[in-house]
Amino acid sequence: MCLAVPMEVVKIDGKTAEVQIAGTYQNVRLDVLPETLEVGDFVIVHAGFALTRLDREEAIATLKLFEEGLNIALT
Repeated sequence: MCLAVPMEVVKIDGKTAEVQIAGTYQNVRLDVLPETLEVGDFVIVHAGFALTRLDREEAIATLKLFEEGLNIALT
């Protein structure tokens, strides 16, 4: 089973972005994302690709659900 995770955009460079969650950073591709991103936006990341943009409130709510279900701190 695979899990797509909300991550915050910290840097954008062309068709790639650096994203982070809980101090873990990853570079992801933006090729399949239809909208333009800005630093501070949240995206759903799966298999090295940003799949969709989330609004901040939705991303934080999703991360809280992960924290409760996994019993770990992500924010």
